[in-house]
Formats: sequence, C-alpha cells, structure tokens
Amino acid sequence: MTREIPDKPALEGLEATWGEVWEAEGTYSFDRARAIETGKSNVFAIDTPPPTASGSLHIGHVFSYTHMDLAARYQRARGKVIFYPMGWDDNGLPTERRVQNYYGVRCDPTLPYTPDFTPPQEGGEGTSGKAAEQVPISRRNFVELCEKLTVEDEKKFEELWRTLGLSVDWSQTYRTISDDSQRTAQRAFLRNLARGEAYQADAPTLWDITFRTAVAQAELEDKEVPGAYHRVSFHKPDGGTIDIETTRPELIPACVALVANPEDERYKPYFGTTVRTPLFGVEVPVLAHPLAQIDKGSGIAMICTFGDVTDVIWWRELSLPTRPMLGFDGRVMSEAPQGIDTDEQKALYAELAGKTVFSAKARMVEMLTESGDLLGDPRPITHPVKFFEKGDKPLEIVTTRQWYITNGAKNEDLRERLIGRGKDIAFHPDFMRVRYENWVGGLNGDWLISRQRFFGVPIPV
Repeated sequence: MTREIPDKPALEGLEATWGEVWEAEGTYSFDRARAIETGKSNVFAIDTPPPTASGSLHIGHVFSYTHMDLAARYQRARGKVIFYPMGWDDNGLPTERRVQNYYGVRCDPTLPYTPDFTPPQEGGEGTSGKAAEQVPISRRNFVELCEKLTVEDEKKFEELWRTLGLSVDWSQTYRTISDDSQRTAQRAFLRNLARGEAYQADAPTLWDITFRTAVAQAELEDKEVPGAYHRVSFHKPDGGTIDIETTRPELIPACVALVANPEDERYKPYFGTTVRTPLFGVEVPVLAHPLAQIDKGSGIAMICTFGDVTDVIWWRELSLPTRPMLGFDGRVMSEAPQGIDTDEQKALYAELAGKTVFSAKARMVEMLTESGDLLGDPRPITHPVKFFEKGDKPLEIVTTRQWYITNGAKNEDLRERLIGRGKDIAFHPDFMRVRYENWVGGLNGDWLISRQRFFGVPIPV
C-alpha cells in the first residue's frame, strides 16, 4: 500500500502527533541501564535552573531553553546518554505575589483557618495589587491557594514546552515546594549546621519593604534612579561647620559619625574630634577610613545606620553604635534613636515619625532650610541604587536576626578553595571562569538563606 503525497503539507496538530510518539517510544527518556553500562563519563546531565511558575512564559524563556535543548540534541547525536529533567520553581516571593493579585487576598498569619474558603476573585492580573484592597486570610488558606495556582500554572508551562518540542525527559520532573524537595533542602541545611557552616546572627540586612523580607546579595540589581545631593552643615565646638553632601538627609537622626579619607589634608585636623548633627545636636565623632572618596561631594560623608552597604562596612570596621530609625515597612519608626533625648529633639523627630522615606526626606529638607543648615539648593544627580531583582522599590538596610551560610566572604581559606574548585571545571567560553572568580572575590557577606515568607521551605530548627 502506498501513501499519497498531499499537494500541500498540513502542519495542524504536528506538535501533538509527534509529542505522543516521543512519549510512547520513550525517545527522550533517560536510559539508566545504558548509563550504567557505558559509564558516568558517557552521561550528559543538564541541570537548568527551573523556571519560576508564577504567571506566563515569555519569549525570553523560549530563547533560553531552546539554547539548552540544542546542547542536549547535539550531545545525544554524539552518542551521549542524556539526563534532561524539568523542574518548576514554585515557592517564594513571585508565587505569593501572583496568588495575591490573582485571588485578591493577602496572608495574615494571626487569622484562623477557614474551611471551604472561597477567594473573592479568580483571574486578577494585578488588579488587586494594593494590600488595602486584598482580603486577609490565614496562612493555611493562603498556602492552599498557592498550591492550587502553581499546579495550574505548571500544567500550562509543560504544555508550552511540549508544544515547542523540547527533548526533555518528562518522567523526570520536580517541584521546589514538593515534600521531596523540602526534605532534600532541609537535610542539606542540617549538614551545614552540623559542620558549623550555618549560623544565625543579628546583622544589618538588605530588606525589601514591599515584600517585607530579607534579600541575598545574589538577588540584587542596580538601577539608575534620580536623586539629589544636599549640602548640610554639621557644627563644630568652636562654632564653625563641617559641610557634608548626602543623598539621604532624612537619615540624619541615624547618623553615628562623619568619615573622610585619611589622606585628605582638608580633614586631617578634625580626625578624633566631634561635631554635632544639624537640628538634633547629637554629638558624633569625625573618623578616617580609606573607603571615603576625596573627590566625591565635599570629601566627607556621614555614616548612618544604615543608608547603604558602605555604611555597613564603616559601621563594622570602625566599631560604631547603631541608631536605627527605619522599620520593616520602610517608614520612620515612632521611637527616636539613641541620643535624641530632650523634648525639643523628640518634637523635631516626631515631624518625621510614621512617614515614608520619600515624605521624610521632603520634610527634613524643609526643616534644614528653616534652620539654615541646608546650603543652597539640592543638586540633581542620577545614581545607582540597589533593588531586589523582583521588587520595584529601593532596598533599605535594617537590623534583623537571620540565618546565614558561610561562602568565603569572611573566610579567605574558603574563598581560595571555592576559586580552586572553579579551576577544576572546564568553562565554555573560558571568560565565564573569570566571571566566576570575580563573583567569588566580590562577595562581601555570607549567604543569607532565610526569608520572611509564608509559602516556602521551613528552616528545620
């Protein structure tokens, strides 16, 4: 029997037809028996980062996974045994945010569980982004909605990947929130803890005020944002002033010192002396540190707890006190920092209490103008500011108790071992090895692993 060649090829249903054939014949299944027979060196294992199951895939996902699929097909054609699973990253911030907007809810762990809870909406895509418009529900109810929506999203993701024809072994799938994944992560943590590699500490922490959670260094990105330099006078005991320039005048109540470069002749006479902060009159020392830039602003800066990462370095290396003034919500706390003790000082601080950073800055500029401590008009600039990669507001630095794992940032021997392990890997192209070494060398803090989330892997202690 001969098959007639159609005048015009039909493409409809082609993906589904061949997808069923590949599935039935196990075309892309991992051949464990052959892997054992031919040895580990003949196995080509692919460990791609699982896509975040929180919405819809876009062309960037398709572009990235097509690249990896080309590598899989090439190695398969060379006779390698391919191990190519597919996973779903379905816990944490992105999932929670999608659930909040999709169902119009937010988690309030103080509330009791409601059996047979029905969310106020289904299908919202950002229409209920404000917390005030979302219905508060218990953590258990919230987690149930997270589980439900991630499963639905993952089915859509898999359907798209199958339609694309990715040569994935669909019998090898995993979820980062599954019981197996949670147990694996928790066992690894307990091993870290037993080896002394995991520890808990109160420390300055990069904090996202929208998600109310700590953020790790690997999750940061710099964005260029508009700002302004404000030239502000600090008062010397002899009645003179030392003028600093700052983009964050609202943090003056949190000021713990002034700092200049030890080679800066302008400020050498003042090292070891004290000045008083504008408005509040809190006495702070004038110190020297090589990170202070002679050619930046007026060459002398105020150290606050905390305005940026450099403040943290100065605070730690100069053994300075802590005067926190921003809460986890990004607003000025009602309780004044240490040193603001008199009724007059407290009355000035009350002008800022409860305000957002933006509003507090505006009010502080008004107060400095009224007191004569603001010199001239603010000078507009554009400068890089750190954001959480999934956030839309600048990060703040607050003091919290978190879990960390050592990564070489504070241990030179560990850092050298990590770089040495990198040399054992054949990077293609080779400049990626240099990028890895630069990344390890640039770590400025241990790996922060704890998050203030509701839908995630609990730390087993």
